[in-house]
Amino acid sequence: MPTRQCPHCGKVVFDRSTQCPFCREALSAVPEVHLTNPDRVMGRVKIRQGLLCILLAAIVHYFAGGYSAMQLPYPITPLVTTYLSPLLLLSGLGLSLTGLVSQHES
Repeated sequence: MPTRQCPHCGKVVFDRSTQCPFCREALSAVPEVHLTNPDRVMGRVKIRQGLLCILLAAIVHYFAGGYSAMQLPYPITPLVTTYLSPLLLLSGLGLSLTGLVSQHES
């Protein structure tokens, strides 16, 4: 017979029980599920992804721009520091702001 865990005391009880034999608390037939607002969760995900893009852009610009004392074993074209790392920075900023707005609206 299938079993499940009592949400009150944590003991294993039969799946069809309406009352826990150990703590005598009533068991619901369907376990309660608390859902969060999906827009709010997606807003947090977008903020996190945007901040990671900003961090990645800063690291790429630091090493590709020659600001590091460490010399890279291969040359990096100026296209990376001129266009690509600022584009990644602005994309991350836009993604973070989109996440903030969608989290604030919900």
